[in-house]
Amino acid sequence: MSVVHANGAAIPAIGLGTWKLRDEACVRAIEHALGIGYRHLDTAAMYGNEEAVGEGLRASGVPRGEVFLTTKVWYTDLKPGDLERSAEASLKRLGLDAVDLLLIHWPNPQMSLDGPIRALCEAKRRGLARHVGVSNFTVALLEEAVRLASEPLVANQCEYHPYLDQTPVLAACRSLGLAFASYSPLGRGGLLDDPIIREIATAHGRTPGQIVLRWHVQQPGVVAIPKSGTPERIAQNLAVFDFVLSEEEMRRLHGLTKPDGRMVRASWEPAWDRAA
Repeated sequence: MSVVHANGAAIPAIGLGTWKLRDEACVRAIEHALGIGYRHLDTAAMYGNEEAVGEGLRASGVPRGEVFLTTKVWYTDLKPGDLERSAEASLKRLGLDAVDLLLIHWPNPQMSLDGPIRALCEAKRRGLARHVGVSNFTVALLEEAVRLASEPLVANQCEYHPYLDQTPVLAACRSLGLAFASYSPLGRGGLLDDPIIREIATAHGRTPGQIVLRWHVQQPGVVAIPKSGTPERIAQNLAVFDFVLSEEEMRRLHGLTKPDGRMVRASWEPAWDRAA
């Protein structure tokens, strides 16, 4: 398993996303993923599945110290005090003493960053998380967060796939030493039917999903967290470290970006960066 190093954290380059996985299906997915070699799990308070994630982790028998686990604080819980309480509640649901990475899930447009970043760093100092970071932060927000932070920020988790150009945010993460964690790395419908992706998949004898995930992890500092509850797909998503895409194939995949490529929208989202 390839690892991305970022401001003191070592983050496995492929993780299991758990958005929309619930109850026993989530437990089984976690247990299976860890059993076949995953060492990175991603959840959030908003997902409503932290209890199941913790149960799956325990059921797997994999030592806690071998698994990098991320959770997130929802954007309505970012005030000092509220953020720490959210983190404590997540730990209780997970059945853990600490998570490996605690993220601010979204910036809150009604709130300055000073209090939330101060609270995030305080959560780390209190031992609730080994590392801290952010999610859905633009370049300007990321630069401000790093300036305000008294602890190293190690990741910015954002939507990313071949249809969405994230060049400005990727560049900012690299210059600041953060990992870029891709959520919805396989898009949300339609992407894996793209003829160019399917052509490259055929050439390598791989699935379209494996081609897209290889494209992610072949980029410096990029981590991908595909979600699946299907054992076969979970296994396929991890099997991307034994082949390499050529420079031309990478160029073709980067060339798939669309002006309207963003698939995840929210009424509270920031003003996204646009690629040049």
